[in-house]
Amino acid sequence: MDDLLRLLEETGIPFAYDHFAEGESPDPPFICYLLPQSDNFSADGKVYLKVSSVNIELYTDSKDLAVEQKLEAVLDTHGIFYDKTEVWIESEKLYEVLYLFEMEV
Repeated sequence: MDDLLRLLEETGIPFAYDHFAEGESPDPPFICYLLPQSDNFSADGKVYLKVSSVNIELYTDSKDLAVEQKLEAVLDTHGIFYDKTEVWIESEKLYEVLYLFEMEV
C-alpha cells in the first residue's frame, strides 16, 4: 500500500481512497483509487504472495490528454502494466479515465 501511495503522490494530482468527503472534493483533475479484490498466489495451501487489483479513477471536467499522460508516465516509470477505459458521467459532468492493474500489497 505504501508503494501505491508514493506512486500517487508522484503524479501531483489530489487523491483519496474511494471518494472525497462530502464538500471536500477538489476541483478536477483528481483521483480516487480502490483495491476492489485480491488475486493472491498460493503455495503449500497458504497465501504465498498477496496481490491486489488496483483501480485508479482519474476525473477531469474535459478530455485532458496532458493529465492522462502525466499519470501514465508515473505508471510507466514504475513498470506497471495497466488497462485503461474511459466514460463520460453525465450526472457529474466529469470524464472518468479508469486505470486497472495488479500489484503486490
